[in-house]
Amino acid sequence: MLNESLFARLVRRELERAREKHPPQHNLHEGVAILFEELCEFWDEVRKQTGERKDEAVLKELVQVSAMAQRCAEDCGLVAGGGS
Repeated sequence: MLNESLFARLVRRELERAREKHPPQHNLHEGVAILFEELCEFWDEVRKQTGERKDEAVLKELVQVSAMAQRCAEDCGLVAGGGS
């Protein structure tokens, strides 16, 4: 089982990677589009048969959803952030 601090570190790394690779999100509409894309990728993993589903892939998508939610909040000025 994954502990909370490890998950937070994974999210922080993903957030840093995304900041290096992509420009800031300009508004909430862009943020929701990005979050929706990540959520759909998570849903694709969840829908797989239990025997075909890989925990690592599910975790990767959850980390990306979390990182993009945080990035949206930061880029759109809802919370202070370390990015843009």
